Amino acid sequence: MSITTFAVAGATGRLGRHVVDVLTERGHEVVPMSRATGVDIITGEGLAEALTGVEVIIDVASWHSSEQEAATEFFRTSARNLHEYGQKAEVAQITVASIIGVDKATAGFLAAKKVHEELLLSGPLPVRILRAAQFHEMVGQLLDWQQGDVAYIPALPTQLVACRTVAEDLADLALNPGEPAPGTPIPEIAGPRKETLAEAAALLGARRAIKVVGVDGSGMPDAEIAAEGGLLPSPHAKLAGPTFQEWLDTQP
Repeated sequence: MSITTFAVAGATGRLGRHVVDVLTERGHEVVPMSRATGVDIITGEGLAEALTGVEVIIDVASWHSSEQEAATEFFRTSARNLHEYGQKAEVAQITVASIIGVDKATAGFLAAKKVHEELLLSGPLPVRILRAAQFHEMVGQLLDWQQGDVAYIPALPTQLVACRTVAEDLADLALNPGEPAPGTPIPEIAGPRKETLAEAAALLGARRAIKVVGVDGSGMPDAEIAAEGGLLPSPHAKLAGPTFQEWLDTQP
């Protein structure tokens, strides 16, 4: 297989670090794009230089809060810039990570990601999307946000997946040029086991001496959709990687 040059937007983020690792291990040239490397996909600073000679962009850049309006604005600008600068650099394709359930979203961060998908798909470059379940790595963040030794975590059904597993699947998709056949569903990746966020958090909480109490998730955007299984993988999804417990056992 010929060496492909990839630019990874959001290269220093939770998922981006794994994407860079996977591509590098497979022998590809990788241009990491983040503000830390002097490339800003929002202002455009350093973007033209970074994309010179790049064949495929992998977009895993994300907004740091769940506030819908700010997140939507971030994704609107990043989608426009990646298409505009990518087209000038003669990039062949953009591959982007999204979230399972985004098509049903009406509010919050998921709704912003829904707009992100639509904007990317309406641009001039071919776009491939991979929708992933919530990450194993997110559970620790849920506990970090809570104070004290009791954490109240939504008991919403999910099928958590490891970032590394998502990165491997995203790399596979990015190496698959051309448009998918009409009517092909957007690919999805999830972990092997259905559980609730609260159940997973309790496993991690036991390590941190934090008691986890499952709550109904009301107050969260689209909590009803999530409660009805809206964040669970479709029948066509690929199920892969370690369970949350297996992944946790490998963490320091």
